[in-house]
Amino acid sequence: MLDVLRQIALDFWSVFAEMSPYLLFGFFVAGLLSMLVSRKMVERHLGGPGLLPLFKAAIFGVPLPLCSCGVIPVSMSLRKQGASKGATLSFLLSTPQTGVDSILVTYSLLGPVFAIFRPLVALVTGVVGGLLVNLFGRDAAVPVEPADPPGNGSPNPTWRKKFLDGMKYAFVTLPHDIGKPLLLGLAIAAIISALTPDDFFADKLGRGLPAMLVMMAVGIPIYVCASASVPVAAALILKGLSPGAALVFLMTGPATNAAGLTTIWNVMGRRTALLYLATVAGCALGAGLLLDALVYNTTIEVVSHAHQMLPPAVEHLSAFALLALLAYAFAGRLRRRPT
Repeated sequence: MLDVLRQIALDFWSVFAEMSPYLLFGFFVAGLLSMLVSRKMVERHLGGPGLLPLFKAAIFGVPLPLCSCGVIPVSMSLRKQGASKGATLSFLLSTPQTGVDSILVTYSLLGPVFAIFRPLVALVTGVVGGLLVNLFGRDAAVPVEPADPPGNGSPNPTWRKKFLDGMKYAFVTLPHDIGKPLLLGLAIAAIISALTPDDFFADKLGRGLPAMLVMMAVGIPIYVCASASVPVAAALILKGLSPGAALVFLMTGPATNAAGLTTIWNVMGRRTALLYLATVAGCALGAGLLLDALVYNTTIEVVSHAHQMLPPAVEHLSAFALLALLAYAFAGRLRRRPT
């Protein structure tokens, strides 16, 4: 038993250290994005009818580090400011599947093929969903009024204030938002890695559509953020799950959860919610089948862990720094809890 616990701890720390430098850099870039891109700018470009707002919404959503719950108030603000239903759904679909932080984590744990393929699939999913809503969606209830995000209270903030607000978002708000699901995802990945025999999923699930349907059934109802899903997917691939089935989990887990779907249903209407769910499911299965076809019929290799690219000292120091940020975020959550 002690040997098993020791192996779980070693696997946990190994993956945590490997992804920490990339996640910290992703936090920094996310902070710069929040500083440079205002909500008004997004609303101005995504408003109005036509196809162009769909592409803009999907493209803009890809690098933003918003989870499937955090994206709801932002997207409702876009809708209230005049964005079409199609553009709003494009943003809702592409944003939670990935982000600049999760792209870098994907590169560190799953390699360059996944790191490129994942945001491209998120982009396509957003455009497809927006087109479907423009074609088949109907008017729904008036969106709720979202609360303004922190840092937008001053009409003309200085660059210094913008930078400080951006870094606060990067190294306080983001760790607070993803810390708990990230640690949970790492723990699940470590347990899978330590306890599951090699090729377990290949023997039990096989390849192709059945394995993807199982991973979709797992991914749709649960809440897992884009970064936290990566170590779980890496562990599953190590134990024999096909890359395509792992991609289905990477898409459906971050993009859907019961709370988010309920909000979309109530705010944008039943048909839009059903189109949202159908788009995620259909694009996830299509992307998974395409990735497996590329992997098993070409010389393209998808690795579950990238080769050592950073010195171990950098990885371990980054891991301790990330732990400190998460501890600060958790301490802040405890301080704000009512007594």
